[in-house]
Amino acid sequence: MADLHIQICYAEPDFHLLRDLTVAEGTTLQQAIMQSGVLREVTAIDLTACKVGIYGKLKTPDTVLREHDRIEIYRPLIADPKDSRRLRAESKARKKN
Repeated sequence: MADLHIQICYAEPDFHLLRDLTVAEGTTLQQAIMQSGVLREVTAIDLTACKVGIYGKLKTPDTVLREHDRIEIYRPLIADPKDSRRLRAESKARKKN
């Protein structure tokens, strides 16, 4: 079995983590996250609440990794982006009147 070279990344407004990792062929996304030690280092990550993906595309934790995949751990949204845009537009319209 060959080894795969991957990356794991996670970001917050004032902190980011990018870790290179070598895993065995056939390793799943969740297994790689567990092996990386990221969950011990960043206790704010809760995989039951956080979505994960590879290169910006949402994936399930049982996705089998390929060479040079970059696993991304996404934080839960604090606010719905559509609601935020609507509120900004309404606020802007009120300021003009």
